[in-house]
Amino acid sequence: MKVGVKQAELDAAEADVVAVGLVEGGDLPALIAAAAGAESVKAGFEKLSLLRPDDFPPVLVVGLGGRDELDAERLRVAAALAAKEAGRLEARSLAWALPEGFEEGAAADAIATGVILASYRFDRFKSGDGDDGARLESLTLLGGEGLAATAEQARIAAEAQNRARDLQGTPANVATPTFLAERAEEIAADHEALSFEAFGRAELEEKGMGGILAVSQGGPQEPKLILLRYSGGGSGPKLAFVGKGVTFDTGGISLKPGAGMQEMKMDMSGAAAVLEAMGAIAELGLPLDLIAAVPSTENMPSGTAIKPGDVITQYNGKTVEVNNTDAEGRLILADALAYAVEQGAERIIDIATLTGAVEIALGSTYAGLVSNDDELAATVARAGEETGELAWRLPLHPEYKELMKGTVADLSNLAKKRKAGTITAASFLEEFVGETPWAHLDIAGSAWDVGREYIGNDANGFGVRLLIAIARHLSS
Repeated sequence: MKVGVKQAELDAAEADVVAVGLVEGGDLPALIAAAAGAESVKAGFEKLSLLRPDDFPPVLVVGLGGRDELDAERLRVAAALAAKEAGRLEARSLAWALPEGFEEGAAADAIATGVILASYRFDRFKSGDGDDGARLESLTLLGGEGLAATAEQARIAAEAQNRARDLQGTPANVATPTFLAERAEEIAADHEALSFEAFGRAELEEKGMGGILAVSQGGPQEPKLILLRYSGGGSGPKLAFVGKGVTFDTGGISLKPGAGMQEMKMDMSGAAAVLEAMGAIAELGLPLDLIAAVPSTENMPSGTAIKPGDVITQYNGKTVEVNNTDAEGRLILADALAYAVEQGAERIIDIATLTGAVEIALGSTYAGLVSNDDELAATVARAGEETGELAWRLPLHPEYKELMKGTVADLSNLAKKRKAGTITAASFLEEFVGETPWAHLDIAGSAWDVGREYIGNDANGFGVRLLIAIARHLSS
């Protein structure tokens, strides 16, 4: 979507539809206050009114609620409501008058983000031309000239999130590990500061990445460890992103129930977020050095699949009893985390649809955040507050680690007792980062089925804007 900034009054917006936010106790702009129906406009949060002034295009008045409650999240929601209504009006262009009394840069970012995310459609696999109506093609923000850079940054991040949604929504017979590797290669080809590499089965065997190999051995798809390296300079710490890329998760021999299994095509949501965030970071030119490691495989049951009770050796030499083959994500992440440490990462963020337990604990509102470093955890939480991709920190404690000890091997991939499932999974991952500051994001409850106006209930690309914000905070 084209996003621009224009210093103009409402009557000079030159858009099919104009949107105006209204706080409780506020006044409508004089240009539309006399329009028929203006006296009935409501300012309550999420209230929507359509006015048709005589002299210029239809005006959507979006209620913002109380002034003291107005924040970036409310503006994202308001922008989404306006975008959807503009779509129903078959508008191709929308102009937004930035609300008074709110910092213009934050407002521009929130409104651009909400409009772009709410305008998303995934119709690649529909027959015919896939076009079910007019689409918004442009957004004009009516504000100061200095907002152009902010608007462009918001566009880059939101469109990257939509591309991650494309990856999430693509079925597993198309979105294989090889498909993800090809997408990563495309991203690298678009940016001079990015380089691409991928290890296939032969390289994984040579390196001894037993977690990725073990999970992959039940199906025909070749596993990949997908690597993107970004050289942006700067003097900040070398950062690593690690994203879980299980392109379909049956649970393996420890088979999942059939109901809802189709959603397991999205068990690569962490990988999608990492790949598309890398492209956006390169486009933004952030000054830092960054490596992305995406371990990718299917998890399938067959005569060659890994069995409960088998013992594997991970990349850092630790042995693991695989006591449940449906706890596979931590096995592939372990290899990638150990590799990121070996590559000199000074800060590591991993993001994964890892445990159903996180949805029980936090629902879809917050991702679970577990970290061995207070400063890094605070950076992640702060970035989440900024982007609306919220993360709630859960504790680490030696007693959780005790639950992950193996009987015949160093570790077990599943605790013997059904306690603190999200935290014990993170405690397992901690075994592979050493002393490196590390933060783990469990997004199993927040990668889809959230229901916010600007992302809906399906694949939502959670983590893309969050990772970009983290990178921005750690760059220098």
